[in-house]
Amino acid sequence: MKRLKVSNNVIRRLPRYLRKLDELNAQGISRVSSSELGQQLGLTPSQIRQDFSCFGEFGQQGYGYHVPTLREQIGSILGMDRSYQAVLIGVGNIGHALIDNFCFSDWGFRLTAAFDVKPEVIGSTFNKVPVLSMEELPRYLDENPVNIAVLTVPKDAAIPVTRILTAHGVEAIWNFTNVELTEPNSSTIVENVHFSDSLLSLSYYISERIDERSARAAREARREK
Repeated sequence: MKRLKVSNNVIRRLPRYLRKLDELNAQGISRVSSSELGQQLGLTPSQIRQDFSCFGEFGQQGYGYHVPTLREQIGSILGMDRSYQAVLIGVGNIGHALIDNFCFSDWGFRLTAAFDVKPEVIGSTFNKVPVLSMEELPRYLDENPVNIAVLTVPKDAAIPVTRILTAHGVEAIWNFTNVELTEPNSSTIVENVHFSDSLLSLSYYISERIDERSARAAREARREK
């Protein structure tokens, strides 16, 4: 499989392809064309073919794509077959919810431990994940391979904890702290998650629709005069 330097937009579309292929698999559909896939995802067939061409040739002209095979190939591109090791920092509401409800193993990650400062949760286990003291974090990172840290600490702890993670070679941070983390002198990859972004995008589209309806109503009122 070739792996060219691809744009962020292509990378962001790959999980969408994966989810759609999982849906098709569940429906017992074993074959799909780029036109059918594009129609269901709101993309053009040429865009889909161009995205896939960044990694190789996955389909056959006149046949399309074999759904299980394409799903396996995209999963491999996304690293789902590599069993990355993860830890979670901050067992508050979001952290606890992720441990209990997000199946990391389905997406190629093994959540090995969680860390917190609260005595009442240290030493407990949630969904088979042990909660350790934050004081143990540096030693744990030195003694265990950790590819990604899920960061769900309060805002004021985000930067200090990030410095510990980057200093101990954690390759990536999935950041839920609502603090825009940037470490310009570090090779650590950061994915900042802001729940408000999706909500405000919806707000924009609702406002646009309301404004269009108001403008249409105003035009109709002027015509009736």
